[in-house]
Amino acid sequence: MKPTLLDRISEIIDPGDALGEVLFGLIMALTWTVGSRLVFKQEGLNVHELVIATIGCNLAWGIIDAILFILGTTFYRSRRVRLFRQIKAAKNETAALAVIANEFPVDEMPLSPKAGDTDALYRSLLMLAKRADPSAVPLSKADLLAALIIFCLVTATAVPAVIPFLFIGNSDLALRVSNLFLIILLFITGYAWANSSGGRPFHAGITMTCLGLVLVAIAVALGG
Repeated sequence: MKPTLLDRISEIIDPGDALGEVLFGLIMALTWTVGSRLVFKQEGLNVHELVIATIGCNLAWGIIDAILFILGTTFYRSRRVRLFRQIKAAKNETAALAVIANEFPVDEMPLSPKAGDTDALYRSLLMLAKRADPSAVPLSKADLLAALIIFCLVTATAVPAVIPFLFIGNSDLALRVSNLFLIILLFITGYAWANSSGGRPFHAGITMTCLGLVLVAIAVALGG
């Protein structure tokens, strides 16, 4: 079977991370549409300004999220190099094992028949670390493509927020429809998240919707 677009995206970025970016974008868009009544309370709802503000906000945060992803990826890879160097620079085996244990903590029952497995695991990692010669790994095309996908996901969530204003002449009605679209998408995002993680889809959808609305309320209350 030929892989779909979603299959290709999931190979580049974790589905949970992708849905998290969608959730973030929806909350940003919903913050603007819900808070617009407060912003334009005295002068009335300016549809043009609302559309520009919503798209501009998600566009800006899409760029920020993509850059933060690149920085996070670079930091994570640099951290692995530093870990190898710390292990090799340890004064003795006990110190090296302590470095590994601090980086990879494992909860273990004292009376478990597998109580020695953790020590064996740490010693195996120590042997690998001593043999390895790690070097800094530059950003790959897949990393840049993942950053681009993050940008597109956050930015695209502004589209359902502005579509009603393009087809409905009554601005108040368009605003209500826009909010309804975004709330439904919050539910769908939670539902999809549970499907990808093996949770309870309907329960997760309701939880995600409520959580999103609470976060929007906090953002609006604090000035957006």
